[in-house]
Amino acid sequence: MRSSGLADLLAAGGWTFDPAVVALLAASGFLYARGLRRLWGRAGAGAGISVRQAAAFVGGWAALAVALVSPLHAAGEILFSAHMVQHELLMLVAAPLCVMGRPLSVFLWAFPAGAREAIGEASRARGISAAWTAVTRPLPAFLLQSLTLWIWHLPALYQASLRSDFAHALQHGSFFAASTVFWWALLQGRFGRQGYGAAAIAVFATTLEGGVLGALITFARSLWYPIYEARTAAWGLSPLEDQQLAGILMWVPAGLLLVGFGLALFAAWLGEAERREGRPGSGCERRTAARQHRLPRLPRRKPDERARAHDRVDPRSPASARADRHAEFRSDGAGR
Repeated sequence: MRSSGLADLLAAGGWTFDPAVVALLAASGFLYARGLRRLWGRAGAGAGISVRQAAAFVGGWAALAVALVSPLHAAGEILFSAHMVQHELLMLVAAPLCVMGRPLSVFLWAFPAGAREAIGEASRARGISAAWTAVTRPLPAFLLQSLTLWIWHLPALYQASLRSDFAHALQHGSFFAASTVFWWALLQGRFGRQGYGAAAIAVFATTLEGGVLGALITFARSLWYPIYEARTAAWGLSPLEDQQLAGILMWVPAGLLLVGFGLALFAAWLGEAERREGRPGSGCERRTAARQHRLPRLPRRKPDERARAHDRVDPRSPASARADRHAEFRSDGAGR
């Protein structure tokens, strides 16, 4: 939506109902609700997808709606700071929450059994599987999100997104897609819980590079995007103040949110390491049990001690009894 109709839009309440956006939101919500109902109807509530995971998807879906349909979307075309909030919602709230809800698995359950099998076979095709495996490793996923973030903040591309509806939709779509791949690699990737350590490192690296970009925007002495210059006066902000506010929003609140994610992943990594150490049947536990149940070793005797023990005869032993009988026989023979 271009600036010419923004005043009328805000006067009407500010909600934007782009047909493509509304259709995608409705389709994703319908597929998740239908798939979850079918899955839980067959296996029981909480089976396969927990209530917490379903709630996470609902939260992510709601964050998408706020970012793309609410008055925030219209304000983002007037204020750089509002546009920044919109992007942070897409990348740091909607994307991880949707990933936590495991949408692909639930979407499959929305289709009949035959269609589920066909979709599963197609997803296991060699080319698709190899590409998905490659892009959802932590390092490629981090690089993809970082490049997407920095490229779209180049002045030429960023201002093009404010002049063209198609470029704006492409910007938001790429932000959400790249972030979804990033969070999928960290939370649902092929390494599972054993990859939490790499995930924590990737999140902290994202915090660093996002903070650098936010600081550059905050302390810039000139406007990065002159297109906002004629739009901010009605909101009581100078263009440079609006830019500084946008940089601070990317630098501080977004950074704190990422640090929280990183600390949670780091704690989960430590917890998983402790569980592996104490898991029944693990090598560590088997060695510990062997040490606990091993019979105590007798102290070794010196050679002279072994010789004296050999010469010493226990009078209560069978050998002593035989020696006594032999002595009695010899004494009886001598008496005769």
